Amino acid sequence: MEPIAKERDRLLHRSARVAGLGSTIVALLVFSVPGVLPWTSYLAVLPLFALLIFAQYRIGIGQSILWVILGLVSGLAILVVAQVPNGYSETSALSDAMVPLAGASIASFAIVLLGGVSRILVLVLGAGLSFILVQFASPADGAIAPQAAASLVGWILAALFGYWLGTSVPRAARRIFSIGRAHRAERQASETEAQRRQGARLLHDTVLATLTLLAHSGLGVTVAALQQQASDDARLLRQLRLGASPVPHSSGIYNLEAEEESILGTTLESVKQRFGRMGLEVSWHGTGQVLLPSNVLDAFLLALAECLENVRRHAGVTDAHVTITDDETTVRAMVTDAGVGFDLKDIDAARLGFKDSVVGRLKEVGGNARLFSAKGSGTTVVLEVPK
Repeated sequence: MEPIAKERDRLLHRSARVAGLGSTIVALLVFSVPGVLPWTSYLAVLPLFALLIFAQYRIGIGQSILWVILGLVSGLAILVVAQVPNGYSETSALSDAMVPLAGASIASFAIVLLGGVSRILVLVLGAGLSFILVQFASPADGAIAPQAAASLVGWILAALFGYWLGTSVPRAARRIFSIGRAHRAERQASETEAQRRQGARLLHDTVLATLTLLAHSGLGVTVAALQQQASDDARLLRQLRLGASPVPHSSGIYNLEAEEESILGTTLESVKQRFGRMGLEVSWHGTGQVLLPSNVLDAFLLALAECLENVRRHAGVTDAHVTITDDETTVRAMVTDAGVGFDLKDIDAARLGFKDSVVGRLKEVGGNARLFSAKGSGTTVVLEVPK
């Protein structure tokens, strides 16, 4: 909620600036009407008006209480100076001219004076002094002058506006968040349903069709065609296992990679995207334009995926780095994370996950894997396969 509170405060201060500057200009024009003030008093209040305008401008930029106090002091000083040309001047014209200043310009600070006890005390003090000074300028005897009452109403309206605005922003933010959460839930449900339909379509177009032919002993289909269809199914399953999303270009026909060799960068990007969908951000560096035989690439990427899965499940971080290097005979991948790490001596020899899924899989194609880790220092795994 902290960003919402900051946005609320920013909106309150900018509203106070707009309301204050507009009403201050109106008050200055009213004081400029001939006969409202002697010219000596008029010249005396001009610097105070400039100070008030400066404070109101600054309140829309910075949120310090000092700008509020400066604006209140300068505004109240105008009300005092205007009444002291030669002693207090109780005239209807002067008290009427004070209403836009006391009930609008100075009262605009009430918009930002509701956030705490100290600010409320400043609000009450400012409203009370404005009321008293306007009352002193009024020729009414023994009764509350309409001008003083109008200035007090201005303070009350400004405070109510600030309260309404301050409570509306969090309420609107909660509603927006609720709508966004509902939208995300609906989108996730739609994506899940789309994935389910795609999976069903893939199963229907490929494996089920092949199994149906086998169940009927390949009736009406040549052995070569049945072998080709089974081979295509195997290639499709291979791509799915490596994180790809084959797209059909006609019923039962999918765009498949060549079986003999695949570019490492293409399939590695698929692995990256798959783990990204699971919450692990994978950054990979180095060359990706390396051709590997299909069986070597399978072992290499599946071992790499197992390492990333270990990072996702055990490292306690949300990002990992994969660095690819190669020379004339070998391709290497270094998987690093800055997670919790572990002591290699604490690994149970009976656990077969890393031994079989990584080391064993690479050794089948002539590769190797090395593991480096320490508690609190992350983990690094180096995978090597021959070209």
